[in-house]
Amino acid sequence: MVKRKIIKIDESLCDGCALCIPSCPEGALQIVNGKAKLVKESFCDGLGACLGDCPQNALTVVEEFTEEYDNVSVNEHIKLNAPDKLQTHIDHMAQHGHELSFSKMNMLGGGCPSARTIQWAQPQAQAQEQEQKVNFASQLRQWPVQLHLVPPTAPYFQNADFVLVADCVPFAYPNFHSEFLSGNAIAIACPKLDDTTPYVQKLAQIFKTANLKSVKVVMMEVPCCSGLVRLVQEAANYSGLVLPIEIVTIGIKGNLLGSKILQH
Repeated sequence: MVKRKIIKIDESLCDGCALCIPSCPEGALQIVNGKAKLVKESFCDGLGACLGDCPQNALTVVEEFTEEYDNVSVNEHIKLNAPDKLQTHIDHMAQHGHELSFSKMNMLGGGCPSARTIQWAQPQAQAQEQEQKVNFASQLRQWPVQLHLVPPTAPYFQNADFVLVADCVPFAYPNFHSEFLSGNAIAIACPKLDDTTPYVQKLAQIFKTANLKSVKVVMMEVPCCSGLVRLVQEAANYSGLVLPIEIVTIGIKGNLLGSKILQH
């Protein structure tokens, strides 16, 4: 037994929709008696790739003593039950590594980019170029900013361009203030570490009452961040929001990876 991260399923919230099943590269989830279950604890790598696909918010990542992740057995499991998905799993492991335990994960540099220890040096020319572009005057014009704390009827949301930001984005993206904060009303959240239970209702209330001009989600490239998109989509459907939703993705090295528009 090791202390590590693993998926926890709240059966009181799970409705057995099975949307989480395809997003688990290890094939560690299945539906049993109408509820999502872990096939085996040793099949779950704890990286949270499935978090963004549960419409009921029944999946969370917890840290507890459990069986060590067994990639060899996972490969055999996939070969036997879903051989067409083996390459997907191999690619996932090649990109994200093995989260075995905290000591091994840090020593090997493995695990999901949202959790593993990584360090890199920024080229001096690039650093100087970014320094010239960044506006060092704070563009923050509201308080609070955390989604748990913002009042949905706050005046700064009225007729605003609304941006929901993953917690890590302002640390990673050098032009955050000038490109995403300036002139906008924001809320920040982390779908992996926050208690997201009240988030859909709060976002839906903002969408229904604020007469927003635009809605944008700025997230990191790590898998768990896709949970922000699910929260916004669910809130938009619940509130009847008619605006398109722009999704912007930031790389862990601070580069802008791209954006797309979601119609709902």
